[in-house]
Amino acid sequence: MSDPIRVRFAPSPTGYLHLGGARTALFNWLIARKLGGVFVLRIEDTDRERSTDESTQTILDGMKWMGLTWDEGPFHQADGFDRHKAEARRLLAEGKAYRCFCTAEELAAKKAAVGDEYRYDQKCRAIPPAESDARADAGEPHTIRFRVPEGTTAWDDVVHGETRFDNASIDDFIILRTDGTPIYNMAVVSDDIDMRITHVIRGDDHIPNTPKQILLYQALGAPVPAFAHLPMILGPDGKKLSKRHGATAVGDYADEGFLPEALFNFIAFLGWNPGDEREVMDRDELVQAFSLERINKKGAIFDREKLAWMNGRYLEKKPAEELLPIAAPLLVTEGLISQADVETRRDWLLHLLELIKVRVRKTTEIPAQARVYLTDEVFYDPGAVEKQWKDPATSERLGAVRDALRAVEPWTLEGIEGALRAAAEGLGVGFGKVAQPLRVALTGSAASPGIDHVVYLLGRDRALARIDHARERIGAGTAA
Repeated sequence: MSDPIRVRFAPSPTGYLHLGGARTALFNWLIARKLGGVFVLRIEDTDRERSTDESTQTILDGMKWMGLTWDEGPFHQADGFDRHKAEARRLLAEGKAYRCFCTAEELAAKKAAVGDEYRYDQKCRAIPPAESDARADAGEPHTIRFRVPEGTTAWDDVVHGETRFDNASIDDFIILRTDGTPIYNMAVVSDDIDMRITHVIRGDDHIPNTPKQILLYQALGAPVPAFAHLPMILGPDGKKLSKRHGATAVGDYADEGFLPEALFNFIAFLGWNPGDEREVMDRDELVQAFSLERINKKGAIFDREKLAWMNGRYLEKKPAEELLPIAAPLLVTEGLISQADVETRRDWLLHLLELIKVRVRKTTEIPAQARVYLTDEVFYDPGAVEKQWKDPATSERLGAVRDALRAVEPWTLEGIEGALRAAAEGLGVGFGKVAQPLRVALTGSAASPGIDHVVYLLGRDRALARIDHARERIGAGTAA
């Protein structure tokens, strides 16, 4: 039996968890769950000046919010410095690397003279080992460069297929800085070997790093993992996703009213699809359907409207009991309910959420939908008023409805519906001739949840008061 697949997500703690990073984490998580593997979290904090504990926590919080739980970690790359340095010096001792005594000023001058085509001229490559040792022992500052061999470096990328680099195009790259700290490629390879990573799944902006890393694996005598480079995420304009396209941090999407399960589903489709017509898929379905082989080569387009649509589908499916802890703080912040109401009016709030959740696409839209049930404010839609109140008999019909509702006892959905139907029958009109003008009177809009639910949630006193106000408005000639 083969060893389980081991994958890793290795963010740099120099900012937030952006959409691209979340997609990388999600794809690694999905394949680990699909194949019964191990998902490792490693914080690549070798950039000491820019790495912060705050950024690390933001990344961890974003992953937890999305449900991307890790099996091992979080490990910190900085904790492996001694191992990174030891392996770099091992390569030096084996002649697979060499000391470079060129100063930063010398290199900068050469680069300025050549321009963008500059490549290291390998000036220090031929220094005899004895001379190199003596200069280092004398304290002369130096870096350690990897000795890139002749030939070609190739791999069968799971996404892009066979990918080749002529080694002549690869600089003898630095693996250890003058201060003895490791360069990114050295640290990453050392850590992946130490963590027994079998598959490296990351953005295709890392493709230029891959041949260097493969050479390091080979030089260290370690197995080379499989590589899968994910397509870039693009904005609707076809350009690389950036802040100009809207929020890019996972935390921003949470603040904007998106559910984690909706964002999870949406991101899974950025560069992948199940091969059928399904779009709304829960975590278990995504795990079962996911495969690296179905990742697309072309860039994935980020469509905010599609995300909002998908979020609305998840809101529809979400039980009101699960939605209340999200919605209640929003209603309290807007001053529509008190904190005490969350418990004392719990059943009423659950009923309300069950009705309005199908009418919103983001949780932040809930207060606007709930306002008409929680305040005495009614804002009439002129179009709805003109269409539904133009019949001269509207005021009479609303009066009949008022009398019928006033007599309902007890105040139940069944009683309310029966009273409304009885009023329509008594007037000799269809139910719609009663329900639609009443809907506008109670909510100001021609669209709302079922009219019996609207009346029930408003309560007898508020419903009757709104009918009276509507009849006054009609009588004053302001219906149109």
